[in-house]
Amino acid sequence: MRVRRLSLLSVLSLASLGLHAQDLATTCHASSSYDLSVTPGGLLFDRPQPAPQRVELQDGALRTDSTPVRLRPEDQDRLAVFERELRALMPRAKTVAAHGVDILAAAMHDEGARLSLSPETRAEMDRRLAMRAVELKQRIAASNSTHDWQGNLADQYANQLASDLLPLLANDLGQQAINAALSGDLQAAANLRDSAADLSTQLRPRLERRMQVLAPEIQALCPSIQHLAELQQGIRGAGGQSLNLIQVGQ
Repeated sequence: MRVRRLSLLSVLSLASLGLHAQDLATTCHASSSYDLSVTPGGLLFDRPQPAPQRVELQDGALRTDSTPVRLRPEDQDRLAVFERELRALMPRAKTVAAHGVDILAAAMHDEGARLSLSPETRAEMDRRLAMRAVELKQRIAASNSTHDWQGNLADQYANQLASDLLPLLANDLGQQAINAALSGDLQAAANLRDSAADLSTQLRPRLERRMQVLAPEIQALCPSIQHLAELQQGIRGAGGQSLNLIQVGQ
């Protein structure tokens, strides 16, 4: 059985663009074997296996694998609260994710300043960063299903960003190295070549460190995650299996 970061908030991994910054799996110790889709008509949790493979919640009503489940009134109330609180958590999670995108863009901008890139290169880098940030934040805002984020999309974005920006930075540093060598400053030329060579290995750790400022924002979500896990405890599907929509501390 595949266990994911908590389904609702897998978008948070996109905030770090695959940089492995603090996320719910490590900060809140939360996970799920389900994907989640949120619609005006209810919540759908689905997974390939085991049963139940499909769990539907709507105003306290429960269906598992298309079969209605008879619940005690108190369990109906708990599931209604579960749905309400999960819906309320979504915009909070998306806000954290969007903030992560902004932090990453700002960190990359600062890297350009640290490397003393030419004004033209810095302007082009900022243009590309802004374009990627807008694209990603729009996708986060519009998404209501973790199916939108399948296939290690965070790593795909990170790779796209690297392939878009690293050659730009390396070319600028390379030209600076050539200019320094032509002017006779061989030490400066060597340092610039080293900086260009280190981009692919040193840039990522520096960005990871910058992303750690998101940790308190993610930690602030943990009590809500814990409460969701408690609300669904002990509720079983039509086949008698525990739902286990969310696991905390496993």
